[in-house]
Amino acid sequence: MKTQRKRRPKILTHVLTTKVSDSTYSKLKHLLDQNPQNDMSRLVRAILNNQTVRVFTRDITLDNLMEELTRLRTEIKHIGVNINQITRKFNTYPEPQRKAFYAKMAFQEYLAIEPRINRLIDIITPLAQKWLQE
Repeated sequence: MKTQRKRRPKILTHVLTTKVSDSTYSKLKHLLDQNPQNDMSRLVRAILNNQTVRVFTRDITLDNLMEELTRLRTEIKHIGVNINQITRKFNTYPEPQRKAFYAKMAFQEYLAIEPRINRLIDIITPLAQKWLQE
Protein backbone atom coordinates (compact mmCIF):
# COMPACT_ATOMS: atom_id res chain seq x y z
CA MET A 1 0.00 0.00 0.00
CA LYS A 2 1.45 3.31 -1.06
CA THR A 3 1.36 6.21 1.30
CA GLN A 4 0.71 9.59 -0.17
CA ARG A 5 3.36 12.17 0.30
CA LYS A 6 2.32 15.34 1.94
CA ARG A 7 3.08 18.46 0.00
CA ARG A 8 5.76 20.32 1.78
CA PRO A 9 5.44 24.05 1.56
CA LYS A 10 8.25 25.66 -0.35
CA ILE A 11 10.50 27.62 1.89
CA LEU A 12 10.47 31.19 0.71
CA THR A 13 13.86 32.62 1.44
CA HIS A 14 14.26 35.48 -1.02
CA VAL A 15 12.66 38.83 -0.32
CA LEU A 16 11.74 40.98 -3.29
CA THR A 17 10.94 44.62 -2.98
CA THR A 18 9.51 46.58 -5.86
CA LYS A 19 7.66 49.74 -6.66
CA VAL A 20 4.60 50.00 -8.85
CA SER A 21 2.61 52.86 -10.27
CA ASP A 22 -0.63 54.07 -8.75
CA SER A 23 -2.66 52.45 -11.52
CA THR A 24 -0.94 49.07 -11.05
CA TYR A 25 -1.39 49.30 -7.30
CA SER A 26 -5.07 50.14 -7.80
CA LYS A 27 -5.49 47.08 -10.03
CA LEU A 28 -3.79 44.86 -7.45
CA LYS A 29 -5.86 46.37 -4.65
CA HIS A 30 -9.04 45.82 -6.67
CA LEU A 31 -8.11 42.14 -7.19
CA LEU A 32 -7.31 41.85 -3.51
CA ASP A 33 -10.69 43.32 -2.53
CA GLN A 34 -12.38 40.60 -4.57
CA ASN A 35 -10.69 37.81 -2.63
CA PRO A 36 -11.00 38.30 1.14
CA GLN A 37 -8.93 35.16 1.77
CA ASN A 38 -5.84 36.67 0.23
CA ASP A 39 -3.25 39.25 1.13
CA MET A 40 -1.05 41.37 -1.12
CA SER A 41 1.99 39.09 -0.80
CA ARG A 42 0.07 35.97 -1.80
CA LEU A 43 -1.61 37.80 -4.65
CA VAL A 44 1.65 39.08 -6.13
CA ARG A 45 3.29 35.67 -5.55
CA ALA A 46 0.45 33.94 -7.41
CA ILE A 47 0.79 36.38 -10.31
CA LEU A 48 4.57 35.92 -10.45
CA ASN A 49 4.21 32.13 -10.34
CA ASN A 50 1.58 32.26 -13.09
CA GLN A 51 -1.00 30.65 -10.81
CA THR A 52 -4.71 31.23 -10.97
CA VAL A 53 -6.03 34.15 -8.97
CA ARG A 54 -9.50 33.59 -7.59
CA VAL A 55 -11.90 36.47 -7.74
CA PHE A 56 -15.17 36.42 -5.79
CA THR A 57 -18.08 38.56 -6.85
CA ARG A 58 -21.21 39.30 -4.92
CA ASP A 59 -24.38 40.83 -6.23
CA ILE A 60 -25.65 42.96 -3.34
CA THR A 61 -28.94 43.52 -5.16
CA LEU A 62 -29.84 39.93 -4.29
CA ASP A 63 -29.38 40.38 -0.53
CA ASN A 64 -33.04 41.18 0.13
CA LEU A 65 -34.17 38.33 -2.12
CA MET A 66 -31.87 35.91 -0.32
CA GLU A 67 -33.28 37.00 3.03
CA GLU A 68 -36.81 36.48 1.77
CA LEU A 69 -35.92 33.08 0.31
CA THR A 70 -34.42 32.09 3.65
CA ARG A 71 -37.54 33.25 5.48
CA LEU A 72 -39.81 31.35 3.07
CA ARG A 73 -37.70 28.21 3.43
CA THR A 74 -37.98 28.42 7.21
CA GLU A 75 -41.74 28.98 7.10
CA ILE A 76 -42.29 26.08 4.69
CA LYS A 77 -40.10 23.84 6.83
CA HIS A 78 -42.11 24.73 9.97
CA ILE A 79 -45.38 24.00 8.19
CA GLY A 80 -43.98 20.67 7.01
CA VAL A 81 -43.00 19.79 10.58
CA ASN A 82 -46.52 20.70 11.74
CA ILE A 83 -48.05 18.48 9.05
CA ASN A 84 -45.77 15.59 10.10
CA GLN A 85 -46.81 15.98 13.74
CA ILE A 86 -50.50 16.11 12.81
CA THR A 87 -50.06 13.05 10.58
CA ARG A 88 -48.43 11.17 13.45
CA LYS A 89 -51.42 11.95 15.67
CA PHE A 90 -53.79 11.03 12.84
CA ASN A 91 -52.17 7.60 12.59
CA THR A 92 -52.22 6.94 16.35
CA TYR A 93 -56.00 7.27 16.81
CA PRO A 94 -58.32 4.70 15.23
CA GLU A 95 -61.52 6.69 15.83
CA PRO A 96 -62.98 8.23 12.65
CA GLN A 97 -63.94 11.47 14.45
CA ARG A 98 -60.35 12.11 15.59
CA LYS A 99 -58.98 11.13 12.20
CA ALA A 100 -61.35 13.63 10.56
CA PHE A 101 -60.27 16.33 13.04
CA TYR A 102 -56.56 15.77 12.36
CA ALA A 103 -57.19 15.51 8.61
CA LYS A 104 -58.84 18.96 8.69
CA MET A 105 -55.92 20.35 10.69
CA ALA A 106 -53.40 18.91 8.22
CA PHE A 107 -55.39 20.32 5.30
CA GLN A 108 -55.38 23.79 6.89
CA GLU A 109 -51.61 23.59 7.28
CA TYR A 110 -51.32 22.43 3.69
CA LEU A 111 -53.36 25.44 2.53
CA ALA A 112 -50.95 27.71 4.42
CA ILE A 113 -48.10 26.48 2.21
CA GLU A 114 -49.70 27.56 -1.06
CA PRO A 115 -49.12 31.34 -0.82
CA ARG A 116 -45.52 30.76 0.25
CA ILE A 117 -44.89 28.40 -2.66
CA ASN A 118 -46.44 30.95 -5.04
CA ARG A 119 -44.16 33.67 -3.67
CA LEU A 120 -41.20 31.32 -4.00
CA ILE A 121 -42.06 30.73 -7.67
CA ASP A 122 -42.47 34.48 -8.21
CA ILE A 123 -38.94 35.01 -6.89
CA ILE A 124 -37.26 32.06 -8.60
CA THR A 125 -38.76 32.48 -12.08
CA PRO A 126 -37.01 35.78 -12.96
CA LEU A 127 -33.78 34.52 -11.38
CA ALA A 128 -33.92 31.36 -13.48
CA GLN A 129 -34.57 33.41 -16.62
CA LYS A 130 -31.63 35.66 -15.79
CA TRP A 131 -29.10 32.98 -14.83
CA LEU A 132 -30.19 29.98 -16.89
CA GLN A 133 -30.42 31.57 -20.31
CA GLU A 134 -29.58 29.27 -23.17
